[in-house]
Amino acid sequence: MDKNSFFLNILSLLRTFFEQILEIATLLFQWYDKNKRDLPWRITKDPYFIWLSEILLQQTRVAQGLPYYLKFVEHFPTVNDLATAREEDILNLWQGLGYYSRARNLHYTAQVIAFQHKGKFPSNYDDIRALKGIGDYTAAAIASFAFGLPHAVIDGNVNRVISRLFGIEKPINKPAGQAEIRIALEQIFDSSRPALWNQSLMEFGALQCTPKNPNCVNCPLNTKCFAWSFKKVNELPRKEGKTKVTNVFHSYIILKLGSKTFIQKREAGIWKNLYQFPLIDRQMTINEVLSHAIETYGLQGIVNFNSVNEIEHVLSHQKIFAKFYTISLISGSEILKNDIFEIELDDLGKVFPTSVLTLKYLTEQKKHDK
Repeated sequence: MDKNSFFLNILSLLRTFFEQILEIATLLFQWYDKNKRDLPWRITKDPYFIWLSEILLQQTRVAQGLPYYLKFVEHFPTVNDLATAREEDILNLWQGLGYYSRARNLHYTAQVIAFQHKGKFPSNYDDIRALKGIGDYTAAAIASFAFGLPHAVIDGNVNRVISRLFGIEKPINKPAGQAEIRIALEQIFDSSRPALWNQSLMEFGALQCTPKNPNCVNCPLNTKCFAWSFKKVNELPRKEGKTKVTNVFHSYIILKLGSKTFIQKREAGIWKNLYQFPLIDRQMTINEVLSHAIETYGLQGIVNFNSVNEIEHVLSHQKIFAKFYTISLISGSEILKNDIFEIELDDLGKVFPTSVLTLKYLTEQKKHDK
């Protein structure tokens, strides 16, 4: 083969390659235009609202996260409003979403933007990525959606689409798998329209290329999909190893005095700065609970042991077996402990933010009392 023929073949291959890339983008954009959901953070380029939506939607389905987004926007319409808010007000709005460190990081970063950056959100990837609570994915999302910068997002939906499209067999939760995802994604990423590309690909994964039972027959990309062609849709993406779930035992002591109760502020752990009934992190018998209450809180004239409620609560890495022991006190009982204080029971979960586990108990108790 002479040199001219060789270069012509190379040019032909390159032309075919770029035509396929262009075709994937065209098909993806057409699908997105017909199927995209009407979501409020998609009609703005304000980095504050985009950042807020991305943090709220981490580990959260859109249907669950949307009402929270609307509440946050209503209560904190600017980053300065969020920065100057009380942490308790933020945690109250966050109740039910879980992963409360996101809320605490949200507040901290809002203060950095408001006070150190004078209310102006950083406009380049590295500065965005440096903010607390913002990882690679969130930085790429803000950079592309708000500022049109050519950064590809990689979330769970993108991982799934790319692994199936390119037949990536390596576990996507390992560095080698993520490296292949990035290489494959760079081949088809449309850097001239990064916001549209990222939104289209993520939405495609959320609605079309779903984890289970994807609609492959009517998929616009099925003729280009490795997994569809080789019947590996249900095998990809691959993950290696599972999160070890440990059993945890909680014993909550509910000290009731009429309509009032006593709570404490949690100082550490996943529910840091939330409020709870006095807690012992182990299983206890009824006699142990009574002895603990008398010895620890200096109770005088202890009254009736009313009930024990058992609730199971599953987190990503823990299964909590909780028991709520209710002790009714007589009028004039004294609580001799500084880290618990008296409130109206109805204020827990309203004025004083608490965990989903405690909210479960309160909800069940209200149903029982009716």
